[in-house]
Amino acid sequence: FQKHEFFVDMTCEGCSNAVTRVLHRLGGVNFDIDLPNKKVYIDSEHNVDTLLETLKKTGKNASYLGEKSA
Repeated sequence: FQKHEFFVDMTCEGCSNAVTRVLHRLGGVNFDIDLPNKKVYIDSEHNVDTLLETLKKTGKNASYLGEKSA
């Protein structure tokens, strides 16, 4: 899997919980949330557009930062 790095404008635990919820619903993803730096790292076979659309379902500002080397 490619590891992707996203910016998500998370300010609290509730925000990161929302991210966790939408990603679990999507399925087929492994992810790490870095709340202090507002980053989400996702390992997935889904394409970037699908992942970004999913992250935007949280209502937070989200953007794709690029691939993260393992």
